[in-house]
Amino acid sequence: MGVAEDVRFGVLGTIRAEVGGRAAGLGGPRQRAVLALLLIARGRIVSADRIMSEVWEGARQPSPTTLHGYVADLRRALEPERPPGAPPRLLVREGPGYALRVAPAAVDAERFADLAARGRRALEGGDPGQAADLLGRALALWRGPAYADFGGAAFATPDVTRLENLRAAVQEDRLAAIIATGRHTDAVGELEALVAERPLRERGWELLALALYRSGRQADALAALRAVRRRLADELGIDPGRGLRDLETAILAQDPLLDPPPAPARPPVREPAAPAHGTDSAVPASGGEAALLAREGAVVPAQEERSAQPVRGHGAAVVSPRPGEGVRDPRFSGAGEGMLDVPPLHATRPAQATGNLPFALSSFVGRADELATVAALLDAHRLVTFTGPGGVGKTRLALEAARARTGADGPWLVEIAGLHTADLLVPTIAAALGLPTTASPDHLAGMLAGRDTLVVLDNCEHLLAPAATLVHTLLTRCGGVRVLATSRESLGISGEMVYEVPPLPAATEGAELFLRRAAAALPGWTPEPGDRELIAGLCAGLDGIPLAIELAAAQCRTLSLNQIADALTDRFTLLVAGSAGRPGRHRTLLDTVAWSDQLLQPAERRLFHRLGVLEGGFDLEAAAAVGDVDGVLVPLSALVRKSLVTAEPGTAPRRYRMLETLRHYARAELSPQDLAAARERHRAWVLARAESTERHLRGPQGAALLDGLTRDQADFRAAFASALATGDGEYALRLGGALFWFWFRTGYVAEGLTWLSQAFALAPHAAAGVRARARFAVCGLCYLAGRPQEAYEAARTAVQEAREAGDPVTEASATAYFAYLGALAGAGIDARSTAGAAVGLARRSALDWLEAETLMVQGMALRALGDPAAAAAVFQEAVAAARASGHDWAADGAAWCEMKTACDRGDGARALAVAADVLAAMDRYGDISFWLVTVHSTARALVLTGRAAQAAVLMGAVQAIGARAGVSPELMDPLDGPREAAAVREALPPQEYERHAAQGRAMTRQEVGTLLAALLATP
Repeated sequence: MGVAEDVRFGVLGTIRAEVGGRAAGLGGPRQRAVLALLLIARGRIVSADRIMSEVWEGARQPSPTTLHGYVADLRRALEPERPPGAPPRLLVREGPGYALRVAPAAVDAERFADLAARGRRALEGGDPGQAADLLGRALALWRGPAYADFGGAAFATPDVTRLENLRAAVQEDRLAAIIATGRHTDAVGELEALVAERPLRERGWELLALALYRSGRQADALAALRAVRRRLADELGIDPGRGLRDLETAILAQDPLLDPPPAPARPPVREPAAPAHGTDSAVPASGGEAALLAREGAVVPAQEERSAQPVRGHGAAVVSPRPGEGVRDPRFSGAGEGMLDVPPLHATRPAQATGNLPFALSSFVGRADELATVAALLDAHRLVTFTGPGGVGKTRLALEAARARTGADGPWLVEIAGLHTADLLVPTIAAALGLPTTASPDHLAGMLAGRDTLVVLDNCEHLLAPAATLVHTLLTRCGGVRVLATSRESLGISGEMVYEVPPLPAATEGAELFLRRAAAALPGWTPEPGDRELIAGLCAGLDGIPLAIELAAAQCRTLSLNQIADALTDRFTLLVAGSAGRPGRHRTLLDTVAWSDQLLQPAERRLFHRLGVLEGGFDLEAAAAVGDVDGVLVPLSALVRKSLVTAEPGTAPRRYRMLETLRHYARAELSPQDLAAARERHRAWVLARAESTERHLRGPQGAALLDGLTRDQADFRAAFASALATGDGEYALRLGGALFWFWFRTGYVAEGLTWLSQAFALAPHAAAGVRARARFAVCGLCYLAGRPQEAYEAARTAVQEAREAGDPVTEASATAYFAYLGALAGAGIDARSTAGAAVGLARRSALDWLEAETLMVQGMALRALGDPAAAAAVFQEAVAAARASGHDWAADGAAWCEMKTACDRGDGARALAVAADVLAAMDRYGDISFWLVTVHSTARALVLTGRAAQAAVLMGAVQAIGARAGVSPELMDPLDGPREAAAVREALPPQEYERHAAQGRAMTRQEVGTLLAALLATP
């Protein structure tokens, strides 16, 4: 017997383990909690950091050595006969964490879920006797509350909630099965105890009322219904659901459909044994499968339903029940609980001849524009295919669109997700439309010829080619037939109109969906004033995917909004336990994405997983770099077709993106070795992108290239984090040196300094050239941050390191700033000659942009030394060199200095004229730091022209926007900044200044830009 077969775990009660039939010693509470967390993960890797943070939540975290000791003790307990030194087979170390490799059947919770699913299928398939047996065996596995040792622990709460909810549903299913066997009197006592224990679950009350009525106790049945009505009104302020209301009406009318079932006309057929490894291991039959199995005399397990399934049957085709079998009455559906499984009734209802669309079980939120668009598409095209990632709401939107087109014939819903062979496709469609069963596409087309109807063909992606062939046949042979298909990939046939279903806007419709589903999960809950913004952010983190939002909202039963938002980093553990009515592939977020992953070809799957290391949008070059595949276009195009990657329209070259949820999944599917290799390739691509771009940032393409770097910023951050996590400080210094100008221009001052500080701490002895460029970056960013002394020291060190490395470009730039900052600080250096030496170095490099920049800084140094005439002459040289090289920033910088000189002369009009030209250029660049200092100087010029109130508004705006960007013009420019601020403050009484400044602090940059345009246009 293997190790895995010899070990059994129990979590339905206190946690326990058995090895070879004997109890294993699991140690103390912390050690048992480690085991519980690994069992909850169901074989997935749990990082060591997560284990320590969750098991030791609220307490001081232990050292990794302590955790390793606990793991070692657990291994000895679970594999007592493992030879010393032999690798463990159960509790294994993988990458950064641990995983418990056991078959699902070895855990009592998984066996319980399997028996529950088999029992539900038996009940729905018309075998209540077998259902009662299976469900009773499932409940017998419980020894107490799930994870009784850790019921209050945050890490166990979601799984405890899931299991307890499933236990309640199983209790109800078992009692429904008992009623269906005619033992309604026996069920009354248990049902009374059940509703006393769970008084807000309406299904229990429905079953109790039905059992009482069938026991000849009509008055008691009505009293029970009145009792639940009072309870719901008193505790929740709501009326009973439709199921309870309709059942009360039927009891008052003594509807014959409520009569007990007759004796079975045939012996029950036992359900074939299902694999004992989880609820999704047995594939339910649906549509044509159901019809074929029914003809062969088998009991047909109904297909699992989605959130908006028919109350009259689960499958796409409704198989008429035999005498004595159960049917589902559309009048009795439990609100909020899915549907009441009405035990066998006396009569069946006739087949519906005007379509089979299901009744919605929950409200439809938003999508008004999409519905209008789809209506127009269906009017103009006979084949419309909804595409999009799993969970985006394709099926629900298709159903809502189809309901709007109801007519004498249809619409008809055909679900094919449960089909696993193309041979059943035609019979399934025929059965769903109420036609004689046929396996011939031509025969089916012949029966549909002359009909004017809409067929909703749901979930085509796994049978794409046969579905496309069949739809083509129907459309070419049947002129009145329209098809609305849903698929994660288009059918690819002539005449198809593809509509990609978008996610919900997070801040509006996504938040509204969350609020509605949270209110259903937690009646009486209302959001606090600050919760709506948090909900909008949470929905944005879930990509606006309706399925993910609904699963997150369901967690409001057990978690706060902040806890849910914090848990999104582990979203596949959080977003579980979906509605029991959903298909298996939509029960959890992981199931939904895994369904798409399973349909990929090997090359597509490899690329999909590796693209997970990309953090933002990406282009073809990035995909090829991290994917490490030849001919990346073919698999990438397939991922776009299959809705796992989205192409961004209007981008040239074309850019792509992945939803955050898909990115999390893809990255988690990589082995530790593959993940490390993909991240290494990612870092190499990021560095190449940054360095190649940096060489052209100071030329005519600068503005466009800065925009490109902004798009790639998420990947730069990921590369920094990845490099620092692996201890590669030299890489981080090199990347920081390449990104300096991007940070400087766009105002990411604090971020740049943080990365560089960590990098220098890891690699203080990196190559001199690498250190020089990174040190000069520190100099420039400290200057912007208003820390001139630190900037001066960094410039001095950068000059020395650049000389050591033989890097004249960095030496020239650092020398110029060393001179200027030294002049500001009165450091006792010959700033005039030092600045001249910097210009000489730049000219010898033959780089026009470098000459322009060093000339500009030389002029600033001369002005700081009190020689405005010499400074003005140098500024003119700087402008000429900058215009020749396309380095507009240096030209505008020199013009800014001219502004300040004009203000020194009291010439506010000249200063404002220069400001108008400089600020117009700023709008093209998206520059923030230079824009702030220019607006700051403009405020002083406005005072000189008699507009002090407007100047105060600008000062308030600069303070607020600068604080967000980490740039303070007053501190950054110690020569002029304080004088400019004082000039505006002194021009108004303090209260008047504060009133106008407060107005400015509330403005956005765009609003300030509009104000500036008006002010500068006025003489």
